[in-house]
Amino acid sequence: MGLKILATAAAVALYLTTTIAHADDDLVRGEEIFALCGTCHGTAGEGNQARGAPVLAGLQRWYVEAQLHKFRSGQRAYHAADVMGLQMRPMARTLVDDADVANVAAYIATLPPAVPAATLEGDVTRGSQLYAPCTACHGLDGKGNEALKAPELLNQADWYVVAQLTSFRAGMRGTHQSDLTGMQMRPMSLTLPDDQALRDVAAYIRTLRK
Repeated sequence: MGLKILATAAAVALYLTTTIAHADDDLVRGEEIFALCGTCHGTAGEGNQARGAPVLAGLQRWYVEAQLHKFRSGQRAYHAADVMGLQMRPMARTLVDDADVANVAAYIATLPPAVPAATLEGDVTRGSQLYAPCTACHGLDGKGNEALKAPELLNQADWYVVAQLTSFRAGMRGTHQSDLTGMQMRPMSLTLPDDQALRDVAAYIRTLRK
């Protein structure tokens, strides 16, 4: 029992040090900003498919910051068909400066990871084969790699994984000349041969939570 307690304490300490990375973060300000985000993403960051709002709880701070900057600068949500992105861009632009971006990202990183319910079916065996090239950046375990700017995938809803892969394949995301990481992701999405492949990959990613 003692070893389990120590292991749990170590895990909590690691979680806190990796999510709240900067001593000058204003988490109170971050929580105030997040109140507006919560109207779509949920007060716990659990996401809302009906609103096209992905899960935020469990996302790494660096990734949230990067995507908010992309929305603000127009590197995301530049395509007329990107309905979800176009809803998000004006929200990102309500952040008055980089400090606000950092503070809300820091607050989001403190939210306990959510476990979204399955919303689609897929062939997990085929999905595991299709996911093989993804491991180079996102990892065998789906935990991502900050050095490669590859986010964790484990805690994201399957419907959103499919939606974003669809956006990359269609050129609604990853074709802006300044979005270098998006441009790396788009050709990977094009290796998926059909719409069912997207669902298969998402279904396989869901199994990695176990």
